[in-house]
Amino acid sequence: MDARETAQRIIENVERVIIGKRSAVELAVMTLMCGGHLLIEDVPGVGKTMLARSLARSSGCSFNRIQFTPDLLPSDVTGVSVYNQQTSGFEFRAGPVLSQVVLADEINRATPKAQSALLEAMEEKQVTVDGISHKTPQPFMVMATQNPIEYEGTFPLPEAQLDRFLIRLEIGYPSTQDERSIMQQQRDGHPVGTLEPVCEASDVHALQSAVGEIYIDVLVQEYIVNLMNATRQHDAVYLGASPRGSLALQRLGQAKAILDGRNFVLPDDVKGLAYSALGHRMILNAQARVKGLTTAQVIEDCLGRLTVPGVRADARASGRAAAG
Repeated sequence: MDARETAQRIIENVERVIIGKRSAVELAVMTLMCGGHLLIEDVPGVGKTMLARSLARSSGCSFNRIQFTPDLLPSDVTGVSVYNQQTSGFEFRAGPVLSQVVLADEINRATPKAQSALLEAMEEKQVTVDGISHKTPQPFMVMATQNPIEYEGTFPLPEAQLDRFLIRLEIGYPSTQDERSIMQQQRDGHPVGTLEPVCEASDVHALQSAVGEIYIDVLVQEYIVNLMNATRQHDAVYLGASPRGSLALQRLGQAKAILDGRNFVLPDDVKGLAYSALGHRMILNAQARVKGLTTAQVIEDCLGRLTVPGVRADARASGRAAAG
C-alpha cells in the first residue's frame, strides 16, 4: 500500500464536500493517520459536522453520531447492561462510542459528567460498564465539534479532556467564490449523501502503521522538547503544554512527511503544526489575557526564541533513504 496515495485519495474525496478548505481537510486526515482525536471549534454553519461525516465515509470506517445535549447521560454514550429474562443474566448493549469513527456533535453543550464519558475511550481505547471493559474497534477516532465557549448554554471542556485531542481545528468562513460554489453544488442535494469510500478500514490501520515508520532525528525531537519547555516557562503562560503535546507534534510531523512524500520529519513540519497541536493545551495567565495576547502569539514567540536544527537531520534521513 502506498501511504501517500491512500492519504491523498481520502483528502480529495473529502474536498468534494468541504470546498476551499484544503489545509483544514489535510489536518483532519492527518489526525486520522495518527490515530488521534480531532476537536473542531467554530461558529455554526461552517461545515464542522459535514467534515466529520465525509471523513468517516471516505475512510470506509463504521460511523456513529452522538448529539450532546444538557440531559445526555454517560450511559447514553458508553452503553448499558440490560437484564435478559430468557438467559437470566445481564447483557451489554453497546453505546454509540463503540464505533470506528464517532462524531460527538456540539460536545460542549453537554454537562461535564456526560463529557467525561469519552475520557476512557479516547485514552485507553475501551469503555468500562459495570466493572467490565469493552474494547473500541480499530481504528478508533473521536471527532468532536463545539461552538465557541462564550456562546450561551455551553460548558467549557476540562483541561484533561482538551489534552486528549490531537488537534484543535478551526474551519472559518469560505471565500466569496467558494461560497458560490457551495450554493451551486448543493442546489439539488448535499454531496455527502453520495460520497463513496475510497479505502477500507484496514487501509486506515495500515496508514497509521506507516506513520510510525517515518524517521525523526534526535535533533528534531530535542527541538520539540525545547518548544514544550518554552511554553511552560513563558511569562504569559499559566499552564504550558503537556508531554502528550510532544508526542502529538512528533506524530503529526511524521504524518506531514508522508503527505509531502518524505520519509523523514523536518523542523518546518514542527513549526507549521505547533499551533494546531499545542494551542488547546495551554492556558494563559490573567495578565496575558488582559493584554489581549493569544496562544498563537505565545507559541510564535516561543518558536522565535529557539534555535532551529540544521542540516544534520536532513542529511541523516537522506542517508537512511539512500541506504534503503
